Amino acid sequence: KAEGKRDYLYSYHDLRDEVQKQQYGKDDKDTGDGGNVSSIQGLLWRLDSRFDRSDGIFHPHEHLELQDLFRPGRCTILQLSDIEQTEQQVIVGTLLRRVNKARVMTVRDEVSSGENYLNYPVFTLIEEAHRFAPAGASVVSTNILKQILSEGRKFGVGIGLITQRPGKLDQDVLSQCMTQIIMRIVNPIDQDTVAKTVEGAGRAMLAELPALTKGQAVISGVGINTPVMCRIRPRLTAHGGVDLDAPSEWMNWHSSDSQDKREQENAPYLKPTSDKKPEKIGNIRI
Repeated sequence: KAEGKRDYLYSYHDLRDEVQKQQYGKDDKDTGDGGNVSSIQGLLWRLDSRFDRSDGIFHPHEHLELQDLFRPGRCTILQLSDIEQTEQQVIVGTLLRRVNKARVMTVRDEVSSGENYLNYPVFTLIEEAHRFAPAGASVVSTNILKQILSEGRKFGVGIGLITQRPGKLDQDVLSQCMTQIIMRIVNPIDQDTVAKTVEGAGRAMLAELPALTKGQAVISGVGINTPVMCRIRPRLTAHGGVDLDAPSEWMNWHSSDSQDKREQENAPYLKPTSDKKPEKIGNIRI
């Protein structure tokens, strides 16, 4: 947003125009040195390939308000599994920056209405968190995650990170999670990562992680006085992440009923080719 244009949201075309201007002088004429032309052309190609697409994740004009995503009593689910991982990171990083900025400005009484006014705390759950703050790498969503985890609580911005591979999660991000719910972990790298970052849980309890059964978990952190082992009740809603029972699927595929059904579905349709007119004997057509 430019100075004096607080309500103007720049689009992809505005950004592209500004990048393209870097090739020219003040009079929109080629400087002739050619020093940065190839770099600018490469940047323009990246912008076009990312944003100038019919199936792109960003729209040049339609804007999604934070109040439509975050509202008391509402659970908003963003299904990102069908898009590229880099696009997932851009979306998560952008939304977290927007909601964090809105809460900071609201708590500090810098705004009383508009896009950056969010007068209630929010909580965000991020599945497959190691994609958005990977260990040993920095992506567009890493820094804002670190910022919110370290400072967001005083502004009413909470984050819950969910991952099956804590060893692949950035250690600074993992260490900022103040309460942990740990389920069965078998991988030695993940076990070692949890042992180093989870404060308060003794080695004896952490040693039980590989032996936990389905639904059992160790809860530790500031949300509970002492680490405990508990059993999580079955969910009430339908679960779509259950692994298929491969042996049962194979047996069902080779069963006689399934084979008969496939034969019926794949049977060719034979159309009569005779042009002979049917004969009629009395009221009976042959």
